Amino acid sequence: MSTLTVAPTKAASPATLSTANAGAVITREVILPGVVEPAGFVLQNRTLDAPGAGQALIQVEASGIAFAEQSMRRGRYPGQPAFPFVPGYDLVGIVAAVGPDVDPSLIGKRVAALTKTGGWASYALLSADILLPVPDGIDPAEAETLVVNGITAWQMLHRDAKIQRGQTILVHGANGGVGTILVQLALHAGVRVIGTASPRHHDTLRAQGVEPVDYNDPNLAQRLRQLAPDGIDAAFDNVGGKSAAMSFGLLKRGGTLVCCAIASAKNGKDSVVLKFIGLVAQVVWYNIMPNGRKATFYNIWGGKGGKTFQPRMEEDFTQLMDLLARGVVVPKIAARFSLEQIREAMELAESRTAYGKVILLPTHKK
Repeated sequence: MSTLTVAPTKAASPATLSTANAGAVITREVILPGVVEPAGFVLQNRTLDAPGAGQALIQVEASGIAFAEQSMRRGRYPGQPAFPFVPGYDLVGIVAAVGPDVDPSLIGKRVAALTKTGGWASYALLSADILLPVPDGIDPAEAETLVVNGITAWQMLHRDAKIQRGQTILVHGANGGVGTILVQLALHAGVRVIGTASPRHHDTLRAQGVEPVDYNDPNLAQRLRQLAPDGIDAAFDNVGGKSAAMSFGLLKRGGTLVCCAIASAKNGKDSVVLKFIGLVAQVVWYNIMPNGRKATFYNIWGGKGGKTFQPRMEEDFTQLMDLLARGVVVPKIAARFSLEQIREAMELAESRTAYGKVILLPTHKK
């Protein structure tokens, strides 16, 4: 079998890479070897086989760092694979080659994909049926901010909470990867947004039209009630526990609490599984209480395997790409790093000082 060797950080054209149909390619990837500090990530080169039946080889242009990878580094993300593995929840890249039974016209096209793991690499072998089309002219790093984070924000707003113009919502972590997109989508929909964040981000949020509140305010619940004395229509909570209870208590009749993460479980030594079970039980209890309010735990993988999962993903991602192309959604990128800068990238992502998402660019050079 012939082998196609590609320099790990040098971009190559899809036309050149299409010869990988008859050979293999060398990928540069970040390995999470175990529970380590950001300095403990390992970079390696590895040979990928040529795409098999139903597969596509993607030259990765951008991936990102989200709450999931920060939790996986600590061994505290439910369902993460056994160490060692390549993190990277999503990616954007160019189809470099395809295997049998895959439309060859995909070669050279820019696509996005939800991967859960494997995105922190210069090349990735993926099932072709999970690829999401990225329109021409879209910056790959900007498109990357709208894959897991954008789809999450869109589905929580429009599919779970079903927000309506004139409503009031609360967004925890309004400066984060999901939060920065969620507030833009909500404002575009004519919704009033109250957002929690560190004071360093308040001016930026206020300039967008968000009413910011310090998430460390010891009187946070009281402050939020002052801003919305009649209650809120929806709350988007990424903290869990006491924060979720507070958010639910702020809902007006007919309101919806959407829990999307358990950031409170990222650190510490308590069982993440038990915390997750506790939050699910909390949500179930809220739904059986006869108070006219409801709660849900958002899972981007909900319904995977069903006939509507991928079409729904494509529909929602297409909406996001249209808003991006029209300038309605402006991605907030905190910083861009190469794979070799994974330590600095992770430290920034975990610092709680970043506004927006930290992006990894496998072919990036300073």
